[in-house]
Amino acid sequence: MISILIEKIKKTNAPICVGLDPMLDYLPSHLLNKAIEEEGEVNLKAVANAVLDYNKAIIDATCDLIPSVKPQIAMYEQFGIPGLKAFKKTVAYAQKKGLVVIGDIKRGDIGSTSAAYATGHIGKITVNGTTLSTFNEDIVTVNPYLGTDGVKPFIDTCNEFNKGIFVLVKTSNKSSGEFQDKVLTETGKPLYETVGAMVNEWAEMSMDGEYSNVGAVVGATYPEMGEVLRKIMPKSYILVPGYGAQGGKGSDLKPFFNADGLGAIVNSSRGIIAAYKQEKYAKYGEKNFAEAAREAVIAMQKDIIEGAGL
Repeated sequence: MISILIEKIKKTNAPICVGLDPMLDYLPSHLLNKAIEEEGEVNLKAVANAVLDYNKAIIDATCDLIPSVKPQIAMYEQFGIPGLKAFKKTVAYAQKKGLVVIGDIKRGDIGSTSAAYATGHIGKITVNGTTLSTFNEDIVTVNPYLGTDGVKPFIDTCNEFNKGIFVLVKTSNKSSGEFQDKVLTETGKPLYETVGAMVNEWAEMSMDGEYSNVGAVVGATYPEMGEVLRKIMPKSYILVPGYGAQGGKGSDLKPFFNADGLGAIVNSSRGIIAAYKQEKYAKYGEKNFAEAAREAVIAMQKDIIEGAGL
């Protein structure tokens, strides 16, 4: 799967992932009001329908510029079963438009539970001889806290169905260091380096050309750590959150890329999907939110290429 993502990155010259994280206050009022009117009342189905229309408009406006999108499942779960249906429809619509879909699910458990998560999101299940897909993302995020027992079922599913995973290594949030930066007594190195070394081992289990289907999540807000982890995980693609609204910028991103100009894909969520709320894109107005998102992608591409020296 990583080879497919790389091909699309090269084609668009945009190592960009648009995070489809639709908070309720991001939804333009005309979309929400239309959905409520069609339902005849305010309910979760109306909200989910508005979310889907919102996502489709953003995908339509940006799909020729980008290689991938990343819907965060929690943003859909908050709207219950209708929200999960919108998640599944968003995945299918993005794939129809030629995009690689990274399901931001951060799952991690052991044994049959981990295998069930993998099956539910990137695998298939066979019932009475009929093979069925569920959410069917291309790549998902995985929490490695339970060790190899929690990650191996995902790797096995990647190998069976040509899928991928991004393992949480050093996340972009401010409190990540409470655990991830703790120095281990036996190695004298922080925990995130140990996890990175494990990712490098897991990467060998699912190679797809020069890079592995086993990638890592490392926040743009920690470029010095990104530089260290880039060397520890040379064959793993790095999904880089924290760009834009969280403070990361193009000039912070160079350490995340390899000498070949590949090796990283940068995520921006509200900086793109809610761009119409920013002063610099205010001219588009709420009704033209998708056009604002497109302009934000173009600006992000320029910032990354210039800032990271790609």
